[in-house]
Amino acid sequence: MKKAEFIQAVSEKAGLSKKDTSEVVDAVLETIQEALVAKKSVSFIGFGTFSTSPRAARTARVPGTSQIVEVPATTAVKFKVGKKLKEAVAKA
Repeated sequence: MKKAEFIQAVSEKAGLSKKDTSEVVDAVLETIQEALVAKKSVSFIGFGTFSTSPRAARTARVPGTSQIVEVPATTAVKFKVGKKLKEAVAKA
């Protein structure tokens, strides 16, 4: 599902215009992003939790060439699935 399709589906369920729904979706995504940049987690009970995790610097080998490269330390985004979402997907 692409963003436009998602906005269409949400606008139909919520009874809002596509413009209003688009603004709300953009605001939600921006707020989640800001929280993750600030190293905070975002939890939706039953749906899941977005959080960050530090990844240490490491040495890696490029497949096929055996070239060794240094991978810098970074912060990764994690998502832990909530119980209701997990059960709903398992039933489908």
